[in-house]
Amino acid sequence: MTVPLAASLIDLVLGLELGPSDKSASNRCAVEGVTWHPGQAGAIDVRIRKLEATALRLASGALMLEIGRIALHELAGQVRVEAGVPRLSALAAAEAEFSGVKLQGPLSMSPQLQQVWDGLPGPGRAAAPAEVTARQAAADAWCLGPLGEADGTIRGKITDAHLLFDADVTVPIRHGQIDFNDATVEHVGPDSRMGVSRLGLYVDAPNGRSYLYQFTSAPIAGVEFERRGALLSPWVSERGKLELQPFAQSMLRQGRGGQGQGLTEQARLLLGRTALSGEVQLGDGRFAVPGLQVQMEGRSEGRNAVGLRSEAVGRGLAVEMASLAARNAVAKWKGAQLACDEIAAGLKLQLFVDGRQVHFALELEHGKVAAPRLDLSGPGHV
Repeated sequence: MTVPLAASLIDLVLGLELGPSDKSASNRCAVEGVTWHPGQAGAIDVRIRKLEATALRLASGALMLEIGRIALHELAGQVRVEAGVPRLSALAAAEAEFSGVKLQGPLSMSPQLQQVWDGLPGPGRAAAPAEVTARQAAADAWCLGPLGEADGTIRGKITDAHLLFDADVTVPIRHGQIDFNDATVEHVGPDSRMGVSRLGLYVDAPNGRSYLYQFTSAPIAGVEFERRGALLSPWVSERGKLELQPFAQSMLRQGRGGQGQGLTEQARLLLGRTALSGEVQLGDGRFAVPGLQVQMEGRSEGRNAVGLRSEAVGRGLAVEMASLAARNAVAKWKGAQLACDEIAAGLKLQLFVDGRQVHFALELEHGKVAAPRLDLSGPGHV
């Protein structure tokens, strides 16, 4: 049967604003096999054989979620009545199928999370113990295990680069490592070389060394710095290496905005003139960021291969995964927790840069989720 109260159901579950994704067609929700009976501690247990929704649009502030179709099979939920208002506290299904899912909005943080990221205690005061603990927890949340065995090649085309001329850049990735001895920067005249020193990532061009990214004075994990020849030789014998997983985790855990750290002005200029392409096969392993963790798997079957495309990196980037495969995913947001046993889907992520603001659009196609579970009993939902 078609349920006219689909908006109330979605509002009850997610607390979001609901509307049709296509204004020419209303959002629809169909429910089959509904039963309910009293549960423990005054709760009501609800079971639904199948729930299917199409053409949905859900908004939360600047974030917009559009769903072309989603179907939940063997759905079980628990509703509690608090102060005369029914509230859903838990929801689980045997399987979910979806297509045409798109989440978009600005890529930004709340002021509180920004302070934790940047390591700031807030204006005019020292960090409280609870803030230090939260900051450490946020830092420890980063884990980029799939980078540990990544293989692939990143290629860049720099057009009319001031110091490098027009240049073709090739950076191989082997077993999760970038060896700058194998990276090439080809252009008219003598070629340039890339490398990593204690000051940062650099390019040695015919007219001298230029730094693309500058490090802080703190030690950087996963870096083998350049080495020079015997005695005080000015010649570089080894250009250095990056172990992608520990290096990326270290940079993320240190946060942003450290004194003397970041992209140089020259690098920002180059990014606006750099086209990028690449293919990287990720490894298996744990991927975790604040609020989300998942176990990536399927490398042996070619799953989780990433394609990178950009006409100008300074203006945006597209990331595609034709076959995302993962298990034991857990996401937390505003006191709610969403988990599942397995997930498989096609994924596309686009980043758009507009001045200092970055917007994103995440698309999921032809996806299946095993044993999805939603828990709304945490703080903010009770």
